Amino acid sequence: MSLFKTQTEHARSRAALGAVTLTACMALLQGCNVGPRYTAPVTPAPPTFKEAAPQQSSDGTTWVPANPQDATLRGNWWELYQEPELNALEEKLNTSNQNIAQSFQNFMAARAQVKQARASYFPTVSVGPSYTRGRTSGTEGAQVAGSNLNSNDFSLPFDVSWEPDVWGRIRNTVREYANAAQVSAADLANVRLSQQANLAEYYFELRGQDALIGLYEKTVVAYRENLRLTQVRSRTGVDTEQAVAQAELSLKTAIAAETNLRISRAQYEHAIALLTGQAASSFSMPVHPLTTAVPAIPIGVPSQILQRRPDIAAAERSMAQANALIGVETAAYYPSFSIGGSIGLESSKLTNLFTWPSRFFSVGPSASETLFDGGLRRGLLDQYKAQYEANAAAYREAVLTAFQQTEDYLAAERLLGQQRREQQEAIAAAQRYYDLSNIRYKTGVDTYLNVFTAETSLLSNQQTAISLYVQQMTSTVQLIQAVGGGWDTSQLPTEKSVAGR
Repeated sequence: MSLFKTQTEHARSRAALGAVTLTACMALLQGCNVGPRYTAPVTPAPPTFKEAAPQQSSDGTTWVPANPQDATLRGNWWELYQEPELNALEEKLNTSNQNIAQSFQNFMAARAQVKQARASYFPTVSVGPSYTRGRTSGTEGAQVAGSNLNSNDFSLPFDVSWEPDVWGRIRNTVREYANAAQVSAADLANVRLSQQANLAEYYFELRGQDALIGLYEKTVVAYRENLRLTQVRSRTGVDTEQAVAQAELSLKTAIAAETNLRISRAQYEHAIALLTGQAASSFSMPVHPLTTAVPAIPIGVPSQILQRRPDIAAAERSMAQANALIGVETAAYYPSFSIGGSIGLESSKLTNLFTWPSRFFSVGPSASETLFDGGLRRGLLDQYKAQYEANAAAYREAVLTAFQQTEDYLAAERLLGQQRREQQEAIAAAQRYYDLSNIRYKTGVDTYLNVFTAETSLLSNQQTAISLYVQQMTSTVQLIQAVGGGWDTSQLPTEKSVAGR
Protein backbone atom coordinates (compact mmCIF):
# COMPACT_ATOMS: atom_id res chain seq x y z
CA MET A 1 0.00 0.00 0.00
CA SER A 2 2.79 2.45 0.84
CA LEU A 3 4.62 1.60 -2.42
CA PHE A 4 1.51 2.36 -4.46
CA LYS A 5 1.08 5.59 -2.57
CA THR A 6 4.69 6.59 -3.27
CA GLN A 7 4.32 5.93 -7.00
CA THR A 8 1.17 7.99 -7.08
CA GLU A 9 2.89 10.89 -5.35
CA HIS A 10 5.78 10.69 -7.83
CA ALA A 11 3.34 10.75 -10.75
CA ARG A 12 1.63 13.80 -9.34
CA SER A 13 4.98 15.50 -8.83
CA ARG A 14 6.01 14.81 -12.43
CA ALA A 15 2.68 16.15 -13.69
CA ALA A 16 3.03 19.26 -11.58
CA LEU A 17 6.61 19.76 -12.76
CA GLY A 18 5.53 19.43 -16.37
CA ALA A 19 2.75 21.97 -15.87
CA VAL A 20 5.13 24.40 -14.21
CA THR A 21 7.64 23.97 -17.06
CA LEU A 22 4.97 24.61 -19.68
CA THR A 23 3.73 27.61 -17.74
CA ALA A 24 7.25 29.02 -17.61
CA CYS A 25 7.64 28.57 -21.37
CA MET A 26 4.38 30.37 -22.06
CA ALA A 27 5.37 33.15 -19.68
CA LEU A 28 8.57 33.64 -21.69
CA LEU A 29 6.51 33.92 -24.85
CA GLN A 30 4.56 36.85 -23.40
CA GLY A 31 7.16 39.19 -24.82
CA CYS A 32 5.69 38.58 -28.29
CA ASN A 33 3.40 41.23 -29.74
CA VAL A 34 1.93 40.59 -33.16
CA GLY A 35 0.26 44.00 -33.47
CA PRO A 36 1.64 46.92 -35.51
CA ARG A 37 3.93 49.38 -33.75
CA TYR A 38 2.35 52.80 -33.35
CA THR A 39 4.18 55.90 -34.47
CA ALA A 40 2.74 59.34 -33.74
CA PRO A 41 1.99 61.25 -36.95
CA VAL A 42 4.35 63.97 -38.09
CA THR A 43 2.41 66.92 -39.51
CA PRO A 44 4.23 69.74 -41.30
CA ALA A 45 3.32 73.21 -40.07
CA PRO A 46 3.95 76.59 -41.71
CA PRO A 47 6.74 78.62 -40.09
CA THR A 48 4.46 81.56 -39.22
CA PHE A 49 0.83 82.58 -39.29
CA LYS A 50 0.03 84.56 -42.42
CA GLU A 51 -2.38 86.94 -40.68
CA ALA A 52 0.19 87.68 -37.94
CA ALA A 53 2.65 89.14 -40.45
CA PRO A 54 2.79 92.92 -41.05
CA GLN A 55 -0.16 94.02 -43.19
CA GLN A 56 -0.75 97.00 -45.47
CA SER A 57 -3.58 99.19 -44.18
CA SER A 58 -6.10 100.94 -46.41
CA ASP A 59 -4.38 104.29 -45.88
CA GLY A 60 -1.08 102.89 -47.15
CA THR A 61 0.60 102.46 -43.75
CA THR A 62 2.03 99.18 -42.54
CA TRP A 63 0.19 97.60 -39.63
CA VAL A 64 2.27 95.39 -37.32
CA PRO A 65 0.35 93.00 -35.03
CA ALA A 66 0.83 93.45 -31.29
CA ASN A 67 0.76 89.68 -30.72
CA PRO A 68 4.04 88.48 -29.17
CA GLN A 69 5.16 85.57 -31.32
CA ASP A 70 7.62 84.09 -28.85
CA ALA A 71 5.18 83.69 -25.97
CA THR A 72 2.37 81.30 -25.16
CA LEU A 73 -0.61 81.46 -22.87
CA ARG A 74 -0.15 80.03 -19.39
CA GLY A 75 -2.56 79.16 -16.62
CA ASN A 76 -5.73 81.21 -16.32
CA TRP A 77 -5.83 82.87 -19.73
CA TRP A 78 -8.87 85.02 -18.87
CA GLU A 79 -6.70 87.07 -16.47
CA LEU A 80 -5.30 88.80 -19.57
CA TYR A 81 -8.44 90.95 -19.59
CA GLN A 82 -7.83 92.24 -16.04
CA GLU A 83 -11.52 91.93 -15.17
CA PRO A 84 -11.95 90.80 -11.51
CA GLU A 85 -15.61 89.97 -12.07
CA LEU A 86 -14.76 87.75 -15.04
CA ASN A 87 -12.01 86.07 -13.02
CA ALA A 88 -14.47 85.20 -10.24
CA LEU A 89 -17.00 83.83 -12.72
CA GLU A 90 -14.38 81.66 -14.41
CA GLU A 91 -13.28 80.21 -11.07
CA LYS A 92 -16.91 79.43 -10.27
CA LEU A 93 -17.32 77.77 -13.66
CA ASN A 94 -14.29 75.53 -13.11
CA THR A 95 -15.84 74.06 -9.97
CA SER A 96 -19.57 74.15 -10.71
CA ASN A 97 -20.12 73.73 -14.46
CA GLN A 98 -22.15 70.58 -15.07
CA ASN A 99 -20.84 69.90 -18.57
CA ILE A 100 -17.33 69.82 -17.15
CA ALA A 101 -18.54 67.58 -14.31
CA GLN A 102 -20.13 65.20 -16.81
CA SER A 103 -16.97 65.03 -18.92
CA PHE A 104 -14.90 64.39 -15.80
CA GLN A 105 -17.07 61.41 -14.84
CA ASN A 106 -16.79 60.10 -18.41
CA PHE A 107 -13.02 60.25 -17.97
CA MET A 108 -13.25 58.38 -14.64
CA ALA A 109 -15.38 55.71 -16.32
CA ALA A 110 -12.75 55.37 -19.08
CA ARG A 111 -10.05 54.93 -16.43
CA ALA A 112 -12.12 52.20 -14.79
CA GLN A 113 -12.25 50.35 -18.11
CA VAL A 114 -8.45 50.33 -18.19
CA LYS A 115 -8.43 48.66 -14.78
CA GLN A 116 -10.92 46.09 -16.04
CA ALA A 117 -8.67 45.29 -19.00
CA ARG A 118 -5.59 45.01 -16.76
CA ALA A 119 -7.36 42.36 -14.67
CA SER A 120 -6.79 39.90 -17.55
CA TYR A 121 -3.06 39.90 -16.73
CA PHE A 122 -3.74 37.99 -13.52
CA PRO A 123 -5.18 34.55 -12.70
CA THR A 124 -8.77 34.15 -11.71
CA VAL A 125 -9.28 32.33 -8.43
CA SER A 126 -12.67 31.08 -7.28
CA VAL A 127 -13.92 28.91 -4.46
CA GLY A 128 -17.03 26.74 -4.48
CA PRO A 129 -17.68 24.89 -1.18
CA SER A 130 -20.37 22.23 -1.43
CA TYR A 131 -22.08 19.52 0.57
CA THR A 132 -23.86 16.55 -0.96
CA ARG A 133 -25.88 13.89 0.82
CA GLY A 134 -27.07 10.86 -1.13
CA ARG A 135 -28.52 7.42 -0.75
CA THR A 136 -27.73 4.40 -2.88
CA SER A 137 -30.43 1.89 -3.85
CA GLY A 138 -30.22 -1.82 -2.83
CA THR A 139 -32.10 -4.98 -3.88
CA GLU A 140 -34.60 -6.37 -1.44
CA GLY A 141 -32.96 -8.78 1.01
CA ALA A 142 -29.50 -7.86 -0.17
CA GLN A 143 -28.98 -5.23 2.48
CA VAL A 144 -26.65 -6.37 5.15
CA ALA A 145 -27.98 -5.77 8.62
CA GLY A 146 -26.52 -2.64 10.17
CA SER A 147 -25.11 -1.20 6.90
CA ASN A 148 -25.93 2.40 5.88
CA LEU A 149 -26.82 3.26 2.29
CA ASN A 150 -26.60 7.05 2.98
CA SER A 151 -23.44 8.95 1.99
CA ASN A 152 -22.01 12.44 2.61
CA ASP A 153 -19.54 14.45 0.59
CA PHE A 154 -17.92 17.66 1.89
CA SER A 155 -15.88 19.61 -0.66
CA LEU A 156 -13.85 22.85 -0.50
CA PRO A 157 -12.28 23.35 -3.98
CA PHE A 158 -10.25 26.36 -5.15
CA ASP A 159 -10.19 26.75 -8.93
CA VAL A 160 -7.49 28.73 -10.67
CA SER A 161 -7.41 29.76 -14.35
CA TRP A 162 -4.96 31.95 -16.21
CA GLU A 163 -4.46 32.91 -19.82
CA PRO A 164 -0.90 34.05 -20.54
CA ASP A 165 -0.62 36.99 -22.90
CA VAL A 166 1.46 35.12 -25.47
CA TRP A 167 0.69 37.26 -28.53
CA GLY A 168 0.04 40.62 -26.89
CA ARG A 169 -3.76 40.49 -27.07
CA ILE A 170 -4.19 41.59 -23.46
CA ARG A 171 -1.46 44.20 -23.71
CA ASN A 172 -3.06 45.71 -26.79
CA THR A 173 -6.46 45.62 -25.12
CA VAL A 174 -5.07 47.49 -22.12
CA ARG A 175 -3.36 49.92 -24.46
CA GLU A 176 -6.60 50.41 -26.39
CA TYR A 177 -8.52 51.33 -23.24
CA ALA A 178 -5.65 53.46 -21.95
CA ASN A 179 -5.64 55.42 -25.22
CA ALA A 180 -9.42 55.72 -24.99
CA ALA A 181 -9.01 57.16 -21.48
CA GLN A 182 -6.49 59.66 -22.85
CA VAL A 183 -9.01 60.63 -25.53
CA SER A 184 -11.54 61.17 -22.75
CA ALA A 185 -9.03 63.30 -20.81
CA ALA A 186 -8.40 65.44 -23.90
CA ASP A 187 -12.16 65.74 -24.44
CA LEU A 188 -12.49 66.91 -20.84
CA ALA A 189 -9.85 69.59 -21.45
CA ASN A 190 -11.64 70.62 -24.65
CA VAL A 191 -15.01 70.89 -22.90
CA ARG A 192 -13.44 72.92 -20.10
CA LEU A 193 -11.81 75.31 -22.60
CA SER A 194 -15.04 75.61 -24.58
CA GLN A 195 -17.10 76.41 -21.49
CA GLN A 196 -14.52 78.94 -20.28
CA ALA A 197 -14.52 80.63 -23.69
CA ASN A 198 -18.33 80.68 -23.82
CA LEU A 199 -18.44 82.36 -20.43
CA ALA A 200 -15.95 85.03 -21.49
CA GLU A 201 -17.89 85.69 -24.70
CA TYR A 202 -21.21 85.95 -22.84
CA TYR A 203 -19.59 88.27 -20.32
CA PHE A 204 -18.42 90.70 -23.01
CA GLU A 205 -21.73 90.39 -24.86
CA LEU A 206 -23.58 91.28 -21.65
CA ARG A 207 -21.29 94.24 -21.01
CA GLY A 208 -21.87 95.30 -24.60
CA GLN A 209 -25.60 95.26 -23.94
CA ASP A 210 -24.98 97.45 -20.88
CA ALA A 211 -23.07 99.90 -23.09
CA LEU A 212 -25.86 99.93 -25.67
CA ILE A 213 -28.50 100.41 -22.98
CA GLY A 214 -26.46 103.32 -21.60
CA LEU A 215 -26.26 104.82 -25.09
CA TYR A 216 -30.01 104.55 -25.58
CA GLU A 217 -30.72 105.98 -22.13
CA LYS A 218 -28.74 109.11 -23.06
CA THR A 219 -30.40 109.15 -26.47
CA VAL A 220 -33.88 108.96 -24.94
CA VAL A 221 -33.06 111.94 -22.71
CA ALA A 222 -31.83 113.93 -25.72
CA TYR A 223 -34.80 112.94 -27.88
CA ARG A 224 -37.24 113.83 -25.11
CA GLU A 225 -35.68 117.28 -24.89
CA ASN A 226 -35.90 117.61 -28.71
CA LEU A 227 -39.59 116.67 -28.56
CA ARG A 228 -40.25 119.26 -25.84
CA LEU A 229 -38.47 121.95 -27.85
CA THR A 230 -40.34 121.04 -31.03
CA GLN A 231 -43.70 121.12 -29.25
CA VAL A 232 -42.90 124.60 -27.92
CA ARG A 233 -41.92 125.80 -31.38
CA SER A 234 -45.07 124.27 -32.84
CA ARG A 235 -47.32 126.05 -30.31
CA THR A 236 -45.69 129.37 -31.13
CA GLY A 237 -46.12 128.79 -34.85
CA VAL A 238 -42.40 128.52 -35.60
CA ASP A 239 -42.62 124.80 -36.42
CA THR A 240 -45.23 122.37 -37.72
CA GLU A 241 -47.05 119.34 -36.36
CA GLN A 242 -45.04 117.25 -38.81
CA ALA A 243 -41.86 118.17 -36.94
CA VAL A 244 -43.52 117.20 -33.64
CA ALA A 245 -44.51 113.85 -35.14
CA GLN A 246 -40.95 113.23 -36.34
CA ALA A 247 -39.48 114.09 -32.91
CA GLU A 248 -42.04 111.86 -31.21
CA LEU A 249 -41.23 109.02 -33.64
CA SER A 250 -37.52 109.28 -32.79
CA LEU A 251 -38.28 109.16 -29.05
CA LYS A 252 -40.70 106.22 -29.22
CA THR A 253 -38.36 104.24 -31.47
CA ALA A 254 -35.43 104.76 -29.08
CA ILE A 255 -37.53 103.73 -26.05
CA ALA A 256 -38.64 100.52 -27.80
CA ALA A 257 -35.08 99.70 -28.87
CA GLU A 258 -33.82 100.18 -25.30
CA THR A 259 -36.47 97.76 -24.02
CA ASN A 260 -35.46 95.17 -26.61
CA LEU A 261 -31.82 95.42 -25.51
CA ARG A 262 -32.83 94.42 -22.00
CA ILE A 263 -34.16 91.12 -23.39
CA SER A 264 -30.73 90.21 -24.77
CA ARG A 265 -29.04 91.29 -21.55
CA ALA A 266 -31.32 89.08 -19.48
CA GLN A 267 -30.65 86.11 -21.75
CA TYR A 268 -26.87 86.54 -21.50
CA GLU A 269 -27.18 86.81 -17.72
CA HIS A 270 -29.19 83.59 -17.60
CA ALA A 271 -26.64 81.85 -19.84
CA ILE A 272 -23.81 82.87 -17.49
CA ALA A 273 -25.80 81.49 -14.55
CA LEU A 274 -26.11 78.15 -16.33
CA LEU A 275 -22.41 78.02 -17.16
CA THR A 276 -21.46 78.69 -13.55
CA GLY A 277 -23.84 76.05 -12.22
CA GLN A 278 -26.34 78.44 -10.67
CA ALA A 279 -30.07 78.85 -10.99
CA ALA A 280 -30.96 81.72 -13.30
CA SER A 281 -33.72 82.79 -10.89
CA SER A 282 -31.24 83.55 -8.10
CA PHE A 283 -28.38 84.98 -10.18
CA SER A 284 -27.86 88.55 -11.30
CA MET A 285 -25.03 90.77 -12.47
CA PRO A 286 -24.83 94.51 -11.80
CA VAL A 287 -24.90 96.91 -14.74
CA HIS A 288 -21.41 97.81 -15.83
CA PRO A 289 -20.57 99.21 -19.29
CA LEU A 290 -17.83 97.64 -21.38
CA THR A 291 -14.51 99.35 -20.67
CA THR A 292 -12.06 96.45 -21.02
CA ALA A 293 -8.91 97.15 -23.01
CA VAL A 294 -8.26 94.79 -25.92
CA PRO A 295 -5.29 92.65 -24.83
CA ALA A 296 -2.42 91.42 -26.98
CA ILE A 297 -2.84 87.67 -27.35
CA PRO A 298 0.38 85.60 -27.37
CA ILE A 299 -0.09 83.04 -30.13
CA GLY A 300 3.36 81.49 -30.60
CA VAL A 301 4.13 79.73 -33.86
CA PRO A 302 1.97 77.28 -35.84
CA SER A 303 3.92 74.18 -34.80
CA GLN A 304 3.02 74.88 -31.17
CA ILE A 305 -0.67 74.62 -32.01
CA LEU A 306 -0.25 70.86 -32.45
CA GLN A 307 0.78 70.55 -28.80
CA ARG A 308 -1.67 73.05 -27.36
CA ARG A 309 -5.07 72.10 -28.79
CA PRO A 310 -6.89 69.40 -26.77
CA ASP A 311 -9.02 68.42 -29.77
CA ILE A 312 -5.85 67.66 -31.76
CA ALA A 313 -4.52 65.61 -28.84
CA ALA A 314 -7.80 63.68 -28.73
CA ALA A 315 -7.59 62.98 -32.47
CA GLU A 316 -4.00 61.71 -32.15
CA ARG A 317 -4.86 59.46 -29.20
CA SER A 318 -7.81 58.08 -31.19
CA MET A 319 -5.29 56.96 -33.81
CA ALA A 320 -3.26 55.20 -31.11
CA GLN A 321 -6.41 53.53 -29.84
CA ALA A 322 -7.31 52.29 -33.32
CA ASN A 323 -3.77 50.98 -33.80
CA ALA A 324 -3.98 48.99 -30.55
CA LEU A 325 -7.30 47.53 -31.69
CA ILE A 326 -5.60 46.22 -34.83
CA GLY A 327 -3.13 44.40 -32.56
CA VAL A 328 -5.98 42.84 -30.58
CA GLU A 329 -7.58 41.44 -33.71
CA THR A 330 -4.24 40.32 -35.20
CA ALA A 331 -3.69 38.15 -32.12
CA ALA A 332 -6.90 36.29 -32.98
CA TYR A 333 -5.01 34.57 -35.84
CA TYR A 334 -2.77 32.78 -33.34
CA PRO A 335 -3.62 29.96 -30.92
CA SER A 336 -4.69 30.87 -27.41
CA PHE A 337 -3.35 29.13 -24.34
CA SER A 338 -4.70 28.80 -20.86
CA ILE A 339 -3.72 27.06 -17.66
CA GLY A 340 -6.30 25.74 -15.25
CA GLY A 341 -5.99 24.06 -11.92
CA SER A 342 -7.90 23.07 -8.89
CA ILE A 343 -6.83 22.43 -5.35
CA GLY A 344 -8.90 21.76 -2.29
CA LEU A 345 -10.20 19.41 0.33
CA GLU A 346 -12.81 16.67 0.07
CA SER A 347 -14.08 14.14 2.62
CA SER A 348 -17.14 12.17 3.50
CA LYS A 349 -16.91 13.45 7.05
CA LEU A 350 -16.79 17.07 8.09
CA THR A 351 -14.37 16.26 10.91
CA ASN A 352 -11.87 14.85 8.39
CA LEU A 353 -12.21 17.69 5.85
CA PHE A 354 -9.19 19.61 7.06
CA THR A 355 -6.86 16.65 7.37
CA TRP A 356 -3.89 15.99 5.07
CA PRO A 357 -5.35 12.89 3.35
CA SER A 358 -8.42 14.91 2.25
CA ARG A 359 -6.41 17.11 -0.06
CA PHE A 360 -6.63 16.95 -3.86
CA PHE A 361 -5.29 18.94 -6.78
CA SER A 362 -5.27 19.00 -10.55
CA VAL A 363 -3.44 21.23 -13.02
CA GLY A 364 -3.02 21.32 -16.75
CA PRO A 365 -2.64 23.58 -19.78
CA SER A 366 -4.95 23.84 -22.78
CA ALA A 367 -4.77 25.41 -26.20
CA SER A 368 -7.31 26.36 -28.83
CA GLU A 369 -7.08 27.58 -32.41
CA THR A 370 -9.83 28.64 -34.81
CA LEU A 371 -9.53 26.61 -38.00
CA PHE A 372 -12.36 28.18 -39.95
CA ASP A 373 -14.53 31.23 -39.26
CA GLY A 374 -15.87 32.13 -42.69
CA GLY A 375 -13.71 35.28 -42.97
CA LEU A 376 -14.81 36.77 -39.63
CA ARG A 377 -11.31 37.63 -38.43
CA ARG A 378 -10.28 39.05 -41.78
CA GLY A 379 -13.41 41.21 -41.87
CA LEU A 380 -12.78 42.53 -38.37
CA LEU A 381 -9.13 43.25 -39.11
CA ASP A 382 -10.06 45.13 -42.29
CA GLN A 383 -12.65 47.09 -40.30
CA TYR A 384 -10.10 48.16 -37.67
CA LYS A 385 -7.53 49.11 -40.31
CA ALA A 386 -10.10 51.25 -42.09
CA GLN A 387 -11.05 52.79 -38.74
CA TYR A 388 -7.40 53.68 -38.17
CA GLU A 389 -7.20 55.40 -41.56
CA ALA A 390 -10.43 57.27 -40.80
CA ASN A 391 -8.96 58.48 -37.50
CA ALA A 392 -5.79 59.54 -39.32
CA ALA A 393 -7.90 61.62 -41.71
CA ALA A 394 -9.79 63.11 -38.75
CA TYR A 395 -6.46 64.04 -37.15
CA ARG A 396 -5.24 65.80 -40.29
CA GLU A 397 -8.58 67.61 -40.54
CA ALA A 398 -8.30 68.73 -36.90
CA VAL A 399 -4.83 70.15 -37.58
CA LEU A 400 -5.96 72.02 -40.70
CA THR A 401 -9.03 73.33 -38.85
CA ALA A 402 -6.80 74.63 -36.05
CA PHE A 403 -4.66 76.56 -38.54
CA GLN A 404 -7.76 77.91 -40.27
CA GLN A 405 -9.43 79.07 -37.06
CA THR A 406 -6.28 80.76 -35.82
CA GLU A 407 -5.85 82.60 -39.11
CA ASP A 408 -9.56 83.56 -39.07
CA TYR A 409 -9.42 85.15 -35.65
CA LEU A 410 -6.05 86.79 -36.25
CA ALA A 411 -7.54 88.43 -39.32
CA ALA A 412 -10.68 89.38 -37.39
CA GLU A 413 -8.67 90.94 -34.58
CA ARG A 414 -6.54 92.96 -36.98
CA LEU A 415 -9.37 94.13 -39.23
CA LEU A 416 -11.78 94.83 -36.39
CA GLY A 417 -9.16 97.05 -34.77
CA GLN A 418 -8.81 98.95 -38.03
CA GLN A 419 -12.57 99.12 -38.51
CA ARG A 420 -13.08 100.49 -35.00
CA ARG A 421 -10.66 103.30 -35.70
CA GLU A 422 -12.47 104.06 -38.95
CA GLN A 423 -15.81 103.91 -37.15
CA GLN A 424 -14.68 106.55 -34.67
CA GLU A 425 -14.02 108.82 -37.63
CA ALA A 426 -17.53 108.06 -38.91
CA ILE A 427 -18.98 108.97 -35.49
CA ALA A 428 -17.10 112.25 -35.50
CA ALA A 429 -18.53 113.04 -38.95
CA ALA A 430 -22.04 112.06 -37.85
CA GLN A 431 -21.74 114.20 -34.72
CA ARG A 432 -20.69 117.21 -36.80
CA TYR A 433 -23.58 116.60 -39.19
CA TYR A 434 -26.02 116.44 -36.26
CA ASP A 435 -24.61 119.58 -34.59
CA LEU A 436 -24.87 121.57 -37.81
CA SER A 437 -28.38 120.32 -38.51
CA ASN A 438 -29.49 121.16 -34.99
CA ILE A 439 -28.06 124.68 -35.19
CA ARG A 440 -29.71 125.32 -38.55
CA TYR A 441 -33.02 123.98 -37.18
CA LYS A 442 -32.92 126.15 -34.07
CA THR A 443 -32.09 129.22 -36.15
CA GLY A 444 -34.96 128.46 -38.50
CA VAL A 445 -32.83 127.79 -41.57
CA ASP A 446 -33.85 124.07 -41.95
CA THR A 447 -36.79 121.95 -40.91
CA TYR A 448 -36.69 119.26 -38.25
CA LEU A 449 -36.42 116.61 -40.99
CA ASN A 450 -32.68 117.26 -41.31
CA VAL A 451 -32.25 116.93 -37.54
CA PHE A 452 -34.28 113.72 -37.63
CA THR A 453 -31.99 112.30 -40.32
CA ALA A 454 -28.80 113.42 -38.57
CA GLU A 455 -29.70 112.06 -35.15
CA THR A 456 -30.69 108.72 -36.69
CA SER A 457 -27.31 108.54 -38.45
CA LEU A 458 -25.41 109.47 -35.28
CA LEU A 459 -27.20 106.86 -33.16
CA SER A 460 -26.63 104.18 -35.80
CA ASN A 461 -22.90 104.91 -35.96
CA GLN A 462 -22.56 104.95 -32.17
CA GLN A 463 -24.39 101.65 -31.96
CA THR A 464 -22.10 100.18 -34.63
CA ALA A 465 -19.03 101.30 -32.69
CA ILE A 466 -20.18 99.46 -29.57
CA SER A 467 -21.04 96.34 -31.59
CA LEU A 468 -17.57 96.37 -33.16
CA TYR A 469 -16.01 96.74 -29.71
CA VAL A 470 -17.90 93.69 -28.46
CA GLN A 471 -17.07 91.79 -31.63
CA GLN A 472 -13.36 92.48 -31.20
CA MET A 473 -13.42 91.39 -27.56
CA THR A 474 -15.19 88.13 -28.37
CA SER A 475 -12.82 87.64 -31.30
CA THR A 476 -9.86 87.73 -28.89
CA VAL A 477 -11.58 85.04 -26.81
CA GLN A 478 -12.07 82.93 -29.92
CA LEU A 479 -8.41 83.43 -30.83
CA ILE A 480 -7.37 82.23 -27.37
CA GLN A 481 -9.59 79.18 -27.80
CA ALA A 482 -8.14 78.55 -31.28
CA VAL A 483 -4.59 78.37 -29.89
CA GLY A 484 -5.64 76.05 -27.05
CA GLY A 485 -5.93 78.43 -24.12
CA GLY A 486 -3.32 77.64 -21.48
CA TRP A 487 -3.39 73.88 -22.13
CA ASP A 488 -0.68 71.68 -23.64
CA THR A 489 -0.04 67.96 -24.07
CA SER A 490 2.14 67.81 -20.95
CA GLN A 491 -1.15 67.97 -19.01
CA LEU A 492 -2.47 64.86 -20.77
CA PRO A 493 -2.22 61.82 -18.45
CA THR A 494 0.14 59.06 -19.55
CA GLU A 495 -0.92 55.51 -20.34
CA LYS A 496 0.49 54.36 -17.00
CA SER A 497 -1.29 57.02 -14.97
CA VAL A 498 -4.72 56.36 -16.48
CA ALA A 499 -4.24 52.68 -15.65
CA GLY A 500 -3.62 53.55 -12.02
CA ARG A 501 -0.07 52.27 -12.01
